[in-house]
Amino acid sequence: MGGLRCLDGSALAVVPVAARDRRGLAYEVTLELRRDGDLFGRVGERCGYFLGDLARRLAVARADDSPQALAWPDPDDRFPDPADERWISGPGTGCEPELFAFRYRDRGDLASTGELRCSVRTSAAWVGPHRSPDGRWRLARRAVVEAWGAGGRGVRAVLTAGQLAEFLAELLAEADRLGPTVGHN
Repeated sequence: MGGLRCLDGSALAVVPVAARDRRGLAYEVTLELRRDGDLFGRVGERCGYFLGDLARRLAVARADDSPQALAWPDPDDRFPDPADERWISGPGTGCEPELFAFRYRDRGDLASTGELRCSVRTSAAWVGPHRSPDGRWRLARRAVVEAWGAGGRGVRAVLTAGQLAEFLAELLAEADRLGPTVGHN
């Protein structure tokens, strides 16, 4: 089970639940969101493949020989570029790419059954004496994971690239325990 500490102090657990075929065999996962132990929502029907792909792309982006390493020296600032090759990564681009967005389970569900999304945001902090030309801007990138529950209430967690990689590894390991093909891409 992947767990996150949210900015409001609550704990958000993301629990993979097996999607089963007619024979009862697990073939994919749906995610159950639990906030402080209580059911918060269900999202991401058959999302294991996408999570596995993101974990792989994140590992590539965090590597020292990745294209992201040229623009972002700190591995915790390195996130994968979206699949759209027209998107340009680097300091000052102003883009906030979305790494995933999982909503209610299937078309028949009400939109209020939950949402889990992750985007990358860039922040800037001045390092050095206040109002001095001796300082510089320190840019940092973080994954912002936002979850909305069935009641419409939302929570947010902010993660480094390393923390996001750990979260995905835990989530995929739990999905793998559900069945031999769950969570693999």
